[in-house]
Amino acid sequence: MTAFAALHREGDPLLLPCAWDHASALALAGRGFAAVGTTSLGVAAAHGLPDGASATRGETLRLARVLGAEAFPLSVDAEDGFSDDPDAVGEFARELAAAGAVGINLEDGGGPADRHAAKIAAVRSAAPGLFVNARTDTYWSGDRDAAETTRRLEAYREAGADGLFVPGLTDPARIASLAARFDVPLNILYTPAGPTLAHLADLGVRRVSLGSLLYRRALGAALDAATGIRAGRAPDGPTPTYDEVRDPAG
Repeated sequence: MTAFAALHREGDPLLLPCAWDHASALALAGRGFAAVGTTSLGVAAAHGLPDGASATRGETLRLARVLGAEAFPLSVDAEDGFSDDPDAVGEFARELAAAGAVGINLEDGGGPADRHAAKIAAVRSAAPGLFVNARTDTYWSGDRDAAETTRRLEAYREAGADGLFVPGLTDPARIASLAARFDVPLNILYTPAGPTLAHLADLGVRRVSLGSLLYRRALGAALDAATGIRAGRAPDGPTPTYDEVRDPAG
């Protein structure tokens, strides 16, 4: 078991905040988070590109090469691997591992389960040390088909996935059922309207991702500050100093 895999603990899940650039990643690591992920939405939006359209392969790899040199464990959101070709996805995973990443998140986008399983197997072969978090979008897309979700997760686990991710799933009973069914960590996407971190831990979840939430919150805070200043109000909430951002190591 790798050090990153060992962070996925029952009763004390890995809370994975997701960064979109070097500054946000270092700021999160500086607050003591055990590992940092990336958010594909944040990376795509920062470059004026669409998320989930396989448009940010280069940008994602460049960010991984910057963040992979840092001391904290890095897991990279790679959308669907940026290709329908399993061998190409495996090669991308190899490049991520060479950059210093310890994990990859791969989403099926609701596409064929056998194709996604083939991508997972290709990653396992090309980058054996990379923690593969296999995501199914059955709940994210609104289908909420429990049987289809289980079928897909079983196929992905059989293909070699180290963790299983079901964003959009918030029902406590269903979460507990899936957490107990599989021998690898279940990953749930935190949502303010869903179970708390403590509740997810009690349900058996071993990884809780923040996805694009922090990026969207940061954007919302910036808009709130700008419009507040325009209206004559001083911005509230914490604001890192110029020096803290310029030199996070102090």
